Amino acid sequence: MIRMSEYRFHIENSYTPETLPMDRLAEYMAAYARLLGETANVHFQGVETGSAILVAAVDEPAQPKVQDRMRSLQRGSAPKDALKAFDELDEMLRKDNATGELSGNDGAVILPFPGRTRPEPLVFGPIRQEGSLEGQVIRVGGKDDTIPVHLRDGAIIHSGLNATADLARKIAQHLLGPTLRVYGSGTWYREADGSWVLKSFKITDFEVLGDEPLEDVVASLRKIKGSTWNEVPDPVRALLEDRHGGGDAN
Repeated sequence: MIRMSEYRFHIENSYTPETLPMDRLAEYMAAYARLLGETANVHFQGVETGSAILVAAVDEPAQPKVQDRMRSLQRGSAPKDALKAFDELDEMLRKDNATGELSGNDGAVILPFPGRTRPEPLVFGPIRQEGSLEGQVIRVGGKDDTIPVHLRDGAIIHSGLNATADLARKIAQHLLGPTLRVYGSGTWYREADGSWVLKSFKITDFEVLGDEPLEDVVASLRKIKGSTWNEVPDPVRALLEDRHGGGDAN
């Protein structure tokens, strides 16, 4: 007879088996499977009563690996995918205004999930700063007094930008065209992980950037009488830093 060990993921103070939506259950199950690992040997057994308790059974050959994975989570030294799965489950609990815990066969708590009791991450801002952004115009238009403008800079989409109607009409002439550099005042927030998030940007002016290679730009600049570009050790890097602002919002 195949021996299985069971794990129970408790969703407390929120759902019951009768009220847990199927699509939300699927999201919990997917993250739960990633938490335990050894997905080929982990099987969903059902949802028990007592809030909502997701029961998973682990085949005997995989039990030592799953146990080691749980111990590493307790120590905070687990693989990145396990830590990510823990964070995903905890974030789902927080959004569902719930707390949770993972228990084993004997009912002892292996991992607590703070969920809604987790302190909110510190966010700094708003910080208002003059600056510039670059990108290709991919959208201009709206019904407000100020007109929304969207720029694409590689994989990054700058939204939250707006301009006056007159300025927006001029920007719209470059829709899906060359790269623009827009100037103005932005409102930024700094997240707990140190990343900066742009919430809004009021465009006051813009310029069209040339599409010629930077090497050609440098060569042209060096030909100008009195130019100091010959003294710059890495002119291409200097131009790139200038084009992208040379730093962050600090």
